[in-house]
This record gives sequence, structure tokens and C-alpha cells, in this order.
Amino acid sequence: MARVTVEDCVKKIPNRFDLVMLAAQRSRDVSTGADITVERDNDKNPVVALREIAEETVPLSELGQSLIRGMQKFVDTDEPEENELMDLLSGSSGESFDVDDTTETVEDTELPSNVRFEDVDLSGED
Repeated sequence: MARVTVEDCVKKIPNRFDLVMLAAQRSRDVSTGADITVERDNDKNPVVALREIAEETVPLSELGQSLIRGMQKFVDTDEPEENELMDLLSGSSGESFDVDDTTETVEDTELPSNVRFEDVDLSGED
């Protein structure tokens, strides 16, 4: 049955490498719980994927996009622009502040009473 399925699939997707990639992606989708569009007939997921491709019951363009998304290493996210970031930092009151003015020194910071510091000799001499 699989041989006939592959021959039918090559008619739909002439490039065998593309066929393998799309069938593997569809097989992974079925493994993760996607609904199958043909009867299983006790077939394994790769055979089901090939039968779906041969019978054109799955949209090949969506399958191709799913394959591309699965192989992408970098996903482009929308980063706020500098103006938007400054608006967010200024808060809802509309007050703006300079980021450099927000630094504090250790002397200005109150530490809890249970925090203690010890002098450590880093010279390596005893």
C-alpha cells in the first residue's frame, strides 16, 4: 500500500525531497494529536500522512508553512520602539525621568539588620 501511495504523491508533489519533508511534517502533526482526514486502516502515521497528501485532504500550502515555522531558529517578535519604551518607563503620571538618575550607591541603600559584610583580603597573602 505504501508504494502505491508514494507513486500517487509524486503526481501531486513532483520533487521527492519536498514530498518527504511535507509527509514527515504531517506525520509529526498527526503524532501530536492533529485530526486525520482519511481512515487510519491500522496504518502508521507516515503512511497516513502520505495517503492524506495523495488524496489531497490536507492543504499543502498550510503544511508547507507549518514545516517552515518548525524549522525556523529565529522568531521575529515585535519589540517596542525607543519612544514607546520611554513612554512605558515614564508611567501613567506622564512624568519622565532620566535613566542615569536612577542609580543608587551602596551607602544610600538601607540594608536589613541581618545582612553583614566582611573585609576580604584578595591579595593572596596570609
